[in-house]
Amino acid sequence: MTGDVFSSQRCDCGIQLEVSLQTIEMEGSGVLIYLRQEGRGIGLLNKLRAYRLQDGGLDTVEANLHLGFGADQRDYVVAVAILEDLGVSAIRLLTNNPAKIAAFDRSTIRVVARMPLVAPVTDHNRGYLEVKRLRLGHFLEEAER
Repeated sequence: MTGDVFSSQRCDCGIQLEVSLQTIEMEGSGVLIYLRQEGRGIGLLNKLRAYRLQDGGLDTVEANLHLGFGADQRDYVVAVAILEDLGVSAIRLLTNNPAKIAAFDRSTIRVVARMPLVAPVTDHNRGYLEVKRLRLGHFLEEAER
């Protein structure tokens, strides 16, 4: 919500949603599943608390851990179930997140390709993207710069 609705520049969430929708439009078909898992699953109020901790010097993972949560609390079982209900058996997955790929690897849906989700690196989100790459294993070659 902070990135998608409030256009937070601290993350790449809003731009990822826009790029995803544009990619689906250019491809001519696709499915966007929007899971309400704010702040990697910690909720909006806790994400705002995490922002305060980040303002004090913690990174996004450290802030979640400090609040008593895991680095990433999200669960993709619902997304898998939705696609299975739609009769989808194979996908090209638009993601940078290895946890999403792993969720599909444990399902009946075959990931035939991972399409990178390229969002611009800015002065506002550079540190956040580097943490996602270094601490969460996200495929973010652009954040290396």
